[in-house]
Amino acid sequence: MTQPPDTVPPAAANVEPVAIGPYRCGDGSLLIIAGPCVLQTLDLTLQIAEQLRQIAERRDVGVVFKASFDKANRTSLNANRGPGIDEGLRMLERVKEMTGLPVTTDVHLPDQPAAAAEVCDLLQIPAFLARQTDLLVAAGQTGKPVNVKKGQFMAPEDMRYALEKIRGSRPETAGASSPADVLLCERGTFFGYGRLVNDMTSLPLMRGLGAPVVFDATHSVQRPGGLGGATGGNREMVEPLARAAVAMGIDGVFFETHPDPSQSPSDGPNMIPLDQFDALIARLLALHRCRLSL
Repeated sequence: MTQPPDTVPPAAANVEPVAIGPYRCGDGSLLIIAGPCVLQTLDLTLQIAEQLRQIAERRDVGVVFKASFDKANRTSLNANRGPGIDEGLRMLERVKEMTGLPVTTDVHLPDQPAAAAEVCDLLQIPAFLARQTDLLVAAGQTGKPVNVKKGQFMAPEDMRYALEKIRGSRPETAGASSPADVLLCERGTFFGYGRLVNDMTSLPLMRGLGAPVVFDATHSVQRPGGLGGATGGNREMVEPLARAAVAMGIDGVFFETHPDPSQSPSDGPNMIPLDQFDALIARLLALHRCRLSL
């Protein structure tokens, strides 16, 4: 039967890997993107990054350190947003120097990707901004790989247009014709008010677009506006969802982690306590190896 022209092709058995620092996402390994939601102090940032470096070494897994210099989509006007782009990028650069981990951060405005690309190995587009053409184009023009989070309001099929915007903006020196430059990230879909639901069929559908797929396990358990002027969440559901995504054959998993989530200015209710993170990664890697053996 002929496939209708607007349907997404079946999930690709293989996608062209995307290089992120020393790692490759989409080559059959499982990439971990992890860190605190928002940058706080340099000492705390380095403490978290060092423990993630140790996990990367102990578990022989690629880890990209993630933290935001600005949480521009906070629920409340008075919420803590972070240190800002200048101080934030200095802190991320310090993480690279001290740990050797690749780093990534969110960009929110078209004038931010160029500066972030001077430090970051991977740029991240927040889910609410996945349709913002000027931002996607600016990120593409840096030549750096870009992780685009699927909007909570978007169908997986619609992410093909985000791919087109970034790939169509690549400078010739970055290989504008190469598809190996974008990751697509699932982080849940709006389900009524204050709830997200995860449709696991979106993972192979997005991978069928020809890009490696990352599953954001901690944002997927958010309850937007669930704490009145702040977002709530349910961290007990993080591991079950991450396990399901790994079993589906995704290329990476995204987590937010903190030594004391109750002291995080953002997303504390859905973050994994740092002292539990190593064991969680070990279980996911065991599941990943089991899937590869089938």
